[in-house]
Amino acid sequence: MRLEQPGIRVTDLRRSLRFYTKGLGLREIRRGDTRSWGGGIWVHLIDPASRRLLELNWYPKGSIFASKYSAGEALDHIDFSVGVAPRAALERAARRLIRYGAKPTRYMPETTQGWMASLTDPDGIWITIGRRPTAPERRKMARTPGP
Repeated sequence: MRLEQPGIRVTDLRRSLRFYTKGLGLREIRRGDTRSWGGGIWVHLIDPASRRLLELNWYPKGSIFASKYSAGEALDHIDFSVGVAPRAALERAARRLIRYGAKPTRYMPETTQGWMASLTDPDGIWITIGRRPTAPERRKMARTPGP
């Protein structure tokens, strides 16, 4: 057995596709429609950089999988990274996601010393964006004495 991808349930497929493709840069690679047997519509997205997959699932009323939606049910968060980048790159990424429908949380660059931003997607699922230190930051950390 192998893990294929995490699947998350969304309430508005079009809105979520816009968020994950335009906001986070994922690319749609395939789509399926299982409504004929009581399912819904699924869309596989890929991150071009990491090659990791994410599946969005939308279920219409009456689907065998439809149930009351609870944001983040059994899902803590989805991690993304801007890689080795300055704080400004993380701030730009967070602002871009807000433009595409994300809601900021109290864990944003200004409260995490510029290392992380946590937002919620249009359905309330937590999206965490982190960054790794730049070369100047690594040099500074190496020179800073510990406690």
